[in-house]
Amino acid sequence: MPNILKRLVVLAIPVLAFVLPCPAFAEDDSRLAQRIDAFLSAAEPHHFSGAVLVAKGDEVLLSRGYGYADYEAGVKVSPETVFNIGSVTKQFTAAAILKLVEQDKLHLGDTLGDLFDDTPKDKAGITVHQLLTHTGGISRQDLGFRYDEASKEDFLTAFFASTLATEPGTRHEYANTGYTLLAAIVEQTSGQPFEDYLQQHLLEPAGLSQTGYLQPDWRADRIANGYYFDLETATWKSWGTTFRQWGNGPVTWFGIGKGDLHSTTGDLYNWHKALRDGTVLSRESVALLQAPHVPETEGGTTFYGYGWSIQSTNDGRRIVTHNGSNGLFFADLIRFVDEDLVVVFLTNVSLPEAVDSIAWRVARLARDENYVPPPIAPLSYELVYRFMDSHTASEAGILLSFMEAGLGRPVENPAILNRIGFQRLREDDCDWSTALLRLNAGQFPDDGNLRDSLGEGLLACGHEAEAADAFRRALQLAPDVDCHWCQNANARLEQISGAR
Repeated sequence: MPNILKRLVVLAIPVLAFVLPCPAFAEDDSRLAQRIDAFLSAAEPHHFSGAVLVAKGDEVLLSRGYGYADYEAGVKVSPETVFNIGSVTKQFTAAAILKLVEQDKLHLGDTLGDLFDDTPKDKAGITVHQLLTHTGGISRQDLGFRYDEASKEDFLTAFFASTLATEPGTRHEYANTGYTLLAAIVEQTSGQPFEDYLQQHLLEPAGLSQTGYLQPDWRADRIANGYYFDLETATWKSWGTTFRQWGNGPVTWFGIGKGDLHSTTGDLYNWHKALRDGTVLSRESVALLQAPHVPETEGGTTFYGYGWSIQSTNDGRRIVTHNGSNGLFFADLIRFVDEDLVVVFLTNVSLPEAVDSIAWRVARLARDENYVPPPIAPLSYELVYRFMDSHTASEAGILLSFMEAGLGRPVENPAILNRIGFQRLREDDCDWSTALLRLNAGQFPDDGNLRDSLGEGLLACGHEAEAADAFRRALQLAPDVDCHWCQNANARLEQISGAR
């Protein structure tokens, strides 16, 4: 199995509050569709692909696909394409819990000690409400890689042996593990496998025939492959489907409940309508699902409900939203519940610098007829390789302006040139490696880690004196505590000194 996901950040965190003007829908909805379509279509040459749906009330204003679900087979994305929806899964897990509460099989104040006989003392008092709101004190660190084989017993054993990050009930700390625990609670209290319960009590009643883990009868050509840019080959590569990672077997308990449900834009729109209309949950349960239970940030501008992030526009209109990712696939579901406006965005391409803003730009297009969104930028890593293909290392000085023109903004991520610089070093390309590492250290002059990286590149390429200067500068820029590069810099300086 490719290990690309193990090298990527996979935790999905709800976005910060989005300030939008008052609604201003165009009188001609086709014009709105044209504006959104032009915005998304312009990004297809940058390897963008995905499906987008925008609806107002019961009217779908736009539902289209862009790019490819399978580049190798030439299968394009359509509104029927099935995507991994990442942590958007959490709202379904939360809804299952509230359905069990409605059935009087569970209470929000029930504790892990009430539900599992072998719960250790430090975790026995964690409540269902705390798991739903990420206030159970559970560490953000996942217990295992989401596609490694693990049974429910394996997961529970690992969790019970883990160390809590904080005292339960004291603070909000987004933790995937809590939602996997909730899936285990669904099974414990319902006596059904988690997906069986979802299908019977939520998905089928809501008309979601294309949503699930393994049970829907999807056509193979409708399931999107995931794609990522490989730094070793400087090409886009297919990761395949999530089902390939599972080996067509049971869903691993390092991933269930917290993520990896699959769905379509149309099904997620139907889910919005089911919640709006009280089809699968009572009005009281939906209110609990969407209530601002705990602040997500110290400033209290956004709140966490049960599987949803609760936000507001600048004029106080409610936004109920959540995004999700497994590191390649990305999903965004934004519901302006006071206006009955919904935006669904699903993609199968890893564009981490762009994807979390796309649905919000589409939403603003739908709400502001005068808004002109900045274009969806290409991947920074790909831009660097494009530049290197047409320039020599001696021309590296103009790389940053080249990237700024392509991105539409200055380069703000110090990891980009650092990673490519080390990749070129592994390929014995000292000219480009040292050029990129020098450029990066100059772009972020107060970052001691980048000076340490520059020293590594210079030393490997035989520039000992300049390397020593870089390591000394790295130490001068060291923080008072937790300097993760200081040990290396000191060791390298001793190495250089001993070699003279």
